[in-house]
Amino acid sequence: LDVEIADHLGYEHGDPAGHGSGNSRNGHGHKTVLTTAGPVELEVPRDRNGTFSPAIVPKRKRRLGQVEDMILSLYARGMSTRDITEHLGEVYGARVSAATISRVTDVVVEEIAAWQSRPVDPVYPILYIDAIRIKIRDGGVVANKAAHVVIGVDIDGIKQVLGIWIQQTEGAKFWHGVLTELRNRGCRDALFVCCDGLTGLPESIATVWPAAVIQTCVVHLLRSSMRYASYTDRRKMAVALRPIYTAPTEEAAKLALEEFRAQWKTKSPGAVAVWDRAWAEFVPFLAFPVEIRKIIYTTNAIESLNYQLRKVTKARGSFPSDAAAMKLLYLAIRNINQKRGNQGQGTYRWTEALNTFAIQFPDRLPL
Repeated sequence: LDVEIADHLGYEHGDPAGHGSGNSRNGHGHKTVLTTAGPVELEVPRDRNGTFSPAIVPKRKRRLGQVEDMILSLYARGMSTRDITEHLGEVYGARVSAATISRVTDVVVEEIAAWQSRPVDPVYPILYIDAIRIKIRDGGVVANKAAHVVIGVDIDGIKQVLGIWIQQTEGAKFWHGVLTELRNRGCRDALFVCCDGLTGLPESIATVWPAAVIQTCVVHLLRSSMRYASYTDRRKMAVALRPIYTAPTEEAAKLALEEFRAQWKTKSPGAVAVWDRAWAEFVPFLAFPVEIRKIIYTTNAIESLNYQLRKVTKARGSFPSDAAAMKLLYLAIRNINQKRGNQGQGTYRWTEALNTFAIQFPDRLPL
């Protein structure tokens, strides 16, 4: 608001250029605007001639949706209610309580419930199951929990987040519940399910979608491997790993693994062990044509989403409840989708992959 009045008058506060200009600042007026979460007090700058009408809070306007949109936008970027209160006070002269901000963000609770239960497609060529770690305060103790994110790649190659599930410990019962929920929402089949070796997950996939190929996610293997490399060695290790997951056959992949072992077994034995442990779950996709394999191991969009969600949750530190974490994750995903036009993100060279899927799985893709 102070920027707006400076632009209106043509000079900054205290600038000698304003002497004799014919108009000047005249303090602030108090204004109450209504939002769906209740009244918000604003301090609006005034000019002596009464010609200033701020665009953010127009004259005679008492109901303001912009404040709510602003609060949701700031919340989605990881700012706490206290941070938002201070920001609105400093920038807009608005007195907005933490309770009001919580009420504004609570508006999306019903939206989250509808989103989390919306119908999904009957078949997904690929499902990715990923997770980020978050901290939840529970009874005075901060607990580490996992926010599990399921991402579907539909028959048009569009990636969409199908749901989020927050859990402290995973097991067969939890995963069976998650996958059954997706099946009840309409997903009767998945060609590939790419995931980490979480307890009970492979067995649950085999129960809910018996024909699905269970594939250890290459990006998980790469992440795990990089933990054992120094910062300066990570690029070199990434180059050394690429021949393994881009190999044309399982035999070629084994040879690439042995070369990796010879190069890194002394310096980073933990990285070699990652691939040894996961080998049986890694090799299934090597039996399929390169068009499918490229789609599975090219996970830039998945990593981008993961990075953005980690960024906003890290900014918050910890959450007072699972519901608070869910609100932030949902709003962050909604922001990402809006930037992409609400259509999700496409997949490079998808047409080639889809034709190969149709040949390999002729009776399982919808017409």
